[in-house]
Amino acid sequence: MYEKISPCQTGSAITYKDGQPIVPDNPIIPFIRGDGTGVDIWPAAQKVIDAAVECAYGADRSISWFKIYAGDEACEKYGTYQYLPQDTLNAIKEYGIAIKGPLTTPVGGGMRSLNVALRQINDLYACVRPCKYYPGTPSPHKTPEKLDVIVYRENTEDIYLGIEWPKGSEVGEKLITLLNQDLIPATPEHGKKQIPLDAGIGIKPISKTGSQRLVRRAIQHALRLPKPKQMVTLVHKGNIMKYTEGAFRDWGYELTTTEFRAECITERESWILSNKEQNPDITLEDNARAIEPGYDALTPEKQAKVIQEVENVLNSIWDTHGQGQWQDKVMVNDRIADSIFQQIQTRPAEYSILATMNLNGDYLSDAAAAMVGGLGMGPGANIGDTCAIFEATHGTAPKHAGLDRVNPGSVILSGVMMLEYMGWQEAADLIKKGISDAIANREVTYDLARMMTPPVEPPLKCSEFAEAIIKYFS
Repeated sequence: MYEKISPCQTGSAITYKDGQPIVPDNPIIPFIRGDGTGVDIWPAAQKVIDAAVECAYGADRSISWFKIYAGDEACEKYGTYQYLPQDTLNAIKEYGIAIKGPLTTPVGGGMRSLNVALRQINDLYACVRPCKYYPGTPSPHKTPEKLDVIVYRENTEDIYLGIEWPKGSEVGEKLITLLNQDLIPATPEHGKKQIPLDAGIGIKPISKTGSQRLVRRAIQHALRLPKPKQMVTLVHKGNIMKYTEGAFRDWGYELTTTEFRAECITERESWILSNKEQNPDITLEDNARAIEPGYDALTPEKQAKVIQEVENVLNSIWDTHGQGQWQDKVMVNDRIADSIFQQIQTRPAEYSILATMNLNGDYLSDAAAAMVGGLGMGPGANIGDTCAIFEATHGTAPKHAGLDRVNPGSVILSGVMMLEYMGWQEAADLIKKGISDAIANREVTYDLARMMTPPVEPPLKCSEFAEAIIKYFS
């Protein structure tokens, strides 16, 4: 099965049932060291994870690490341009889990992103990015402690699918010509839009299946959270891209009000029920006027549609969700993408889980990470129904490689996510405590040290930060 790697002699594979992992006491976990600073941060992370497992479980549980290859290290072992060898793909499929450092992705040309390839090949459709503040972490935000969100980013669709053609390509020009001549509708106001022939062009696919399975995981996660964090916000630019991002929102609400009808309430439904609770005699028209901005300026047809919406909600869920019962449900709402970037900064405490498409999620998770200390403290997971890969969310930073100075927090916290995914919560909690205590005691790497007041001199090395985390387990 393997050409140039040898599986562990001890341990066994994680298996799956109904999309959930079944974890043995000695799982075999493949790992990819990563490019650039992966040579520094992965050994630090592995040491912390092993120490936490031993501290939490003694000899009852352990991890058998299985080294696999991707990126520059894979080319060294397998040959030129063998960035993602079949051995690696086979190992991830067989063992159902992996953890990795950063991998090189060229800009503007060259090979496709290895990170994206791993997600698409293994159908890891949910990218999960928690953004939580650890007290003492330097942040440009005045109240970073108010931000505690989890970004659920759809991983397999959107423009990241990589369906695009460069300027001047034969296929690109054919597609542009077809669109210009036959498919782009003319409008009375602007005539017929035209795409210039010297344009690069890409396709943005958003499917109902992809959207709903992502929202499903987000709602399932929300159901495990305590109040008042049981909330899912659908983030989209549906006001502009109505049939892709707008459809994502609509499909998310459809799933909410069918599959999760007993457990969920939409924000708009909550307004309708609340209006009725506050004024039992309110008419359908007045309720519609209260929930719809600019109601009186709408056409009679649109007013009738809003009134019908109010009537349908009251008839269908008043008995199960009315009289305040909706306050115990998972709230599902939606926000325009540009608005949410503002609101996580000005009203961060109002949000919990943000479910969105690929590009929005990439931007949003990095912006949120910056508020709580940067990508050095930002973990990530890519989860499907039969596999999961946990990863550092930052780049390779090759100029720092081998200097033992960069922050290993991202891949360590990704290890925390992995342990939680496996159900090994005690070990995960030890690492979170160790990180929190190390930061609170100003025992940090240079990226955090230089932003503290006063700056920490000298900062800890990468390996020393790992030792500090372990020190605070007890």
